[in-house]
Amino acid sequence: MNSTAESRLQELPVLNTRLHYMDNLRALAMLAGVFFHGALAYSPMLHNVWPSADTQQSPIVDVIVWFTHLFRMPLFFIIAGFFVAYLVQKRGMAGMLKNRALRILLPLIIFLPLCMWAVIAPLLSAVASVQVKSPVLAMVAMAMATPGTPPPPPTTMHLWFLYNLVFFCLFTWVLHYVNWQWLRAYFNRVTPLTFLVIFPLLLVPALLSVAAPLPAPDSFLPQLWSFGFFGLFFALGYWVFGVDNFIERFKAYGFILLIMSVGLYVLFYWLIPKHISIAPPSLVFWKKLIVSSCEAYISVWMSVVCLVWGKIYLNIHNRFMRFMSDSSYWIYIIHLPLIFALQYPMMDKYWSLLAKYSATMTVTLAVGVLSYVLLVRWTPIGWMLNGRR
Repeated sequence: MNSTAESRLQELPVLNTRLHYMDNLRALAMLAGVFFHGALAYSPMLHNVWPSADTQQSPIVDVIVWFTHLFRMPLFFIIAGFFVAYLVQKRGMAGMLKNRALRILLPLIIFLPLCMWAVIAPLLSAVASVQVKSPVLAMVAMAMATPGTPPPPPTTMHLWFLYNLVFFCLFTWVLHYVNWQWLRAYFNRVTPLTFLVIFPLLLVPALLSVAAPLPAPDSFLPQLWSFGFFGLFFALGYWVFGVDNFIERFKAYGFILLIMSVGLYVLFYWLIPKHISIAPPSLVFWKKLIVSSCEAYISVWMSVVCLVWGKIYLNIHNRFMRFMSDSSYWIYIIHLPLIFALQYPMMDKYWSLLAKYSATMTVTLAVGVLSYVLLVRWTPIGWMLNGRR
């Protein structure tokens, strides 16, 4: 973005109050990730690749979790791009980079090694103690018993979104030297229907290069497909900040977009493999093209639905919503090690799926909330994650 585009942002009124619906949507997107990861132990589709995969499984889990998976993180990156544009307007490019380094890069550097240890420790314990092992635990046990087995590649785990955001903020800084005025002028004239048809098509090439459902780009080696997918949602959020009444333009389309997304999801779910292995089977090109197109349109349309309905129903401020908005970042950071540590012992118990899932979520959220109140909220950790109160 060049100086002309920056001046366009400077013309916008400074937001003196919190955008409550954006804060609340971001919190819900993060908390939805907690419920998503907790449910994967009972997913038939991921039984062969999820460490805490349980003998209790249900296809209903797959039907629900993979639908939300298609738009949860796209929505998050739209919101992330929106707030980066807000920071550029309020503090300038240097101020934005300083803020994102404190809120994104520093938590990644501090918490990734701790989360790795907190995930590996219960996994090694489960390999030795769990009787009804998941395929992944059985594979780890075999690898540990075979001298010379190479270690798995390093991963950013569930904190991959922070890793990607670091790149996206750097790209924002670099690209602000490019003259985007012509592109901004063009997109500002785009009608809602044109946007809903054209923008998803820009995502299809990236989705064609990866398995379906789209995986987490958690490798330390930057995943270029994620730049062409999540990066475009980040860019969309950045652009939305500078467009007057963008969300209001789609109010009339909310319900029909939901219905159309559900219809596309039926087709998507029918075509994707129902069991995923370490090396997922490849689809023939025409099936892959249909599946990738469904993913693209659902992710865009449902993100728009969430933005529209979020602004209508979640633009509220009370103590509970503010607390959940502030605590959701911390809860998301620590949730995956907690979920694994809770689910490994349950693999040998003959409880129902609902009982195991309910117990996992209740304890995970309780520990997350209590630890936030006692150890984070009023400490330097809380200042790092949410700013000084």
